[in-house]
Amino acid sequence: MGRPTCDRHAPVTREGFRPPREPRRGPFCTRVTPRYGPRVRTRLRDDTRIPWTALVLAAVAALLAVFAVPAGAATGATAATGAAANRESRPVYSYDRAVRESVWVDTGTDGDANGRPDRVAVDIIRPREAAEQGRRVPVIMDASPYYSCCGRGNESQKKTYDAQGRPVQFPLFYDNYFVPRGYAVVLVDLAGTNRSDGCVDIGGRSDVQSAKAVVDWLNGRARGWSSRTGTTAVRADWTNGAVGMIGKSYDGTIANAVAATGVRGLRTIVPIGGISSWYDYYFAKGAALYDGGPDGLASAVESPDARAHCQAQQRALVEGAPRNGDWTPLWTERDYVKDAAKVRASVFVVHGTQDLNVRTKHFGQWWDALARNGVERKIWLSQAGHVDPFDFRRATWVPTLHRWFDHYLLGYDNGVEREPMADIERAPDQWSTDRVWPPSGTRTTALRPAAGAVPGVGTLGLRPAPAGTTAAFTDDPKHDESDWSAHIDQATPDKAGFTTGPLTRDLRLSGSSRVSVTVTPSTGSAHLSAVLVDLGPAGIRNYAADGEGITTLTDSSCWGLGTTGDTGCFKNTEADTEQVGYTVFSRGWADLGHYAGATGRPLTPGKPYAITLDLAATDHVVPAGHRLALIVAGTDAGLIVPAATTPRLAVDLSRSRAELPLVGGWQAFARATAGGHPPVPRAGTPPHGLRPPVPSRIPSGNA
Repeated sequence: MGRPTCDRHAPVTREGFRPPREPRRGPFCTRVTPRYGPRVRTRLRDDTRIPWTALVLAAVAALLAVFAVPAGAATGATAATGAAANRESRPVYSYDRAVRESVWVDTGTDGDANGRPDRVAVDIIRPREAAEQGRRVPVIMDASPYYSCCGRGNESQKKTYDAQGRPVQFPLFYDNYFVPRGYAVVLVDLAGTNRSDGCVDIGGRSDVQSAKAVVDWLNGRARGWSSRTGTTAVRADWTNGAVGMIGKSYDGTIANAVAATGVRGLRTIVPIGGISSWYDYYFAKGAALYDGGPDGLASAVESPDARAHCQAQQRALVEGAPRNGDWTPLWTERDYVKDAAKVRASVFVVHGTQDLNVRTKHFGQWWDALARNGVERKIWLSQAGHVDPFDFRRATWVPTLHRWFDHYLLGYDNGVEREPMADIERAPDQWSTDRVWPPSGTRTTALRPAAGAVPGVGTLGLRPAPAGTTAAFTDDPKHDESDWSAHIDQATPDKAGFTTGPLTRDLRLSGSSRVSVTVTPSTGSAHLSAVLVDLGPAGIRNYAADGEGITTLTDSSCWGLGTTGDTGCFKNTEADTEQVGYTVFSRGWADLGHYAGATGRPLTPGKPYAITLDLAATDHVVPAGHRLALIVAGTDAGLIVPAATTPRLAVDLSRSRAELPLVGGWQAFARATAGGHPPVPRAGTPPHGLRPPVPSRIPSGNA
C-alpha cells in the first residue's frame, strides 16, 4: 500500500436538522455549570439552559483561538473570522504534546469478591496547553469491553501502551480530531476487561457503574487513583465536568444505559447501533435470536484475570437468562427503555436499517420512549448493517459530530439543535432530511391480509377478509426471508404471502410496525416470522456481505493530528452496492408459546392463539410501480433458532392485520393503490435479493 494521503481538512458538507419545538422536562433543561463558577441559569430561545459562565468561556476561547495559537499547535490551522469564530472550536492545541495518562476509578462494586472496590482503568488524552493555562475542558468518553480483546472500528484498533504503561494509541479518530480542538478524550475499560478489576455482567450494574463512576469522578463525586492498587488519589481538576458519551454497539449500549441513570454531568450521548434492552438482543417475544446467551459474550471479552475470578458472575448470567425466552429479573435490570424518563442528556441516534446484529427494534423503542419524555434528539438511519457512520458517510459525519459536541459540551450556539432532526439514506450515498421524525402526518394504519386466486398468494389492503378465511403453511427451518420473497407469487408450502398491486404513488413507512395474527398450530410448539418486503428492482447497500454495506479501500485519509504511535489516518471506504429485485425492510419474530406474555406456555395442537409480532423500526419508501408485501412464515433461517417442532399453521385472515406507520395514513395507502392493477401470481425466474447473513453473538473487530 502506498503512503496515505493525509488530508487534514477534508472537504465536507453540512446537512442540518430541526427538532420540533416541544417542551422539555425540567431536569433535562438544567445545565451543570463548571465547578469553579456559580450555578446560574439563563433561558435561551430554545429553552436550553446553559450557564452564562460557559458561554463567556466559549467566547473567550474562540477569541483566543483567533489571535493566539499555542506553541506546538498545528501550523495548518486556519482562523475562522467574524461570527463563525464563535460557532466552531478549532485545532489550536498540539496533539504530540497532549497529556496522556491513566487513572483507576472506584466503581463502588466488588464484582470479583476480593474484598476491595473494583477499579476501572481510564485512559485519558487532553490538551497540555489548556492545562498550563488553567483552562478546563469538556470530555468525550467511550466506555468499551473491546479495547484489548477485539479492537474498535473498521480496522480493529486496540489500545497500546509504552514501556511505562502510558497510553500511546487511542482507537478511532476522536482523540486525533477533538483534542486539538480543546476536548479531552477518555476511554474506559469496562469492569473485567483489559486493565480493569471486576467482572463483566453484560449490561448489568457492573457494566453501567463502570462508566457512570467515571462521569462521577469527572464531576468530583467519585475517587480516582494513580494505579490499580495504589493509594495516591487523583482528581479530575482539568475538566469542567461536561461529558459526552459515544460508541458503537456495546459501547453505544453503555451510553444508553448510563444516560438512563440520569447521572448529572452527562450532557449528550451518541449511541451508534446501540442496544436499548438486552432481552431484545437475545430474544424476540420468546424466540431465541442466537443459540447462546450473555455468558458467551462475557467469556469473549473478559480479561484472563476476570476469567479466573468471575465464575459466580458467569453462573448468574447462565441461570438468569434461560434459553426458553422467558423474561426474568436479569432482563429487567438490563432494560434501559423503562428508565427513559430519567435521561437528562441529548441523544444523537445512529443506526443501520439493515443491522441484523443489533436489530432496529432497539433504536425504535428507545427513540419512542425518549420522544414521550421530551428528550432532545437527532437520528441518522443508513441502509447499511452494523456499520459506523465514519465508514459510510465520513465527510459529513465528522463535522456534524463536531458541531454537535461544540453545542452540547462547549455551549456554542451554532444552530445544530434547530436544524432537521433526521437524515435518512434513500439509496447508497443519497440522503434526505426530515424536520421531525417520524415525519408529521405519520399514522398507524391497519392493513388486512386476504386470500387470493391461488392458495398462499393473497392480497393486502384496507378491507378485512371474510370470516372463516384462512391461509396455511408448514414451518421449514431451512428457508429464510429471501426464499419466501423470491417466490412471493408462487404457492409454496413454507409461507403465506400477501401483496398489493403495483403502487401508483410512492408509499412511505416511517417507524415501528406490528403484525397481529391468530394462528392454529398442529404441534405443541411453534415459531413465527413476519416480514415486510418492497417488491421491485433497486440498487441498495449490500448489507449481506462481510462489510455490511461498505468496501474498505487501500488508500487512507487523516482526520486530525497524529504521532507515529497514533497517526489519525484511516483507510477510506466506499459503498458496496447490489442490484436486487426485492428488499426485505422490516422483520419481526415470536415464539407462539409466549402468546400470553413474558412466560412461555405449552400449546394445544388444533387450538387457535392470538399473538402480536413487533416489527423492527425502519424508514422506507416503496416507490410507485413496486408492490408492498407482507409475509407470514415459520423459522427465518439464520435469524432465529428453530422451535422444537415444525408445525403446520393455519392463519385466520379475518382476525389478522398489519399495523404500519404510513406517512399520510390510510389515505396515502388508498391513493397509492387506487387505479392500480390487482396483484396476480407471476411466473418466470424468481427475482434476486440478498440472503441475510447469519450474525454472530461473538463480536468481531467491527463490533
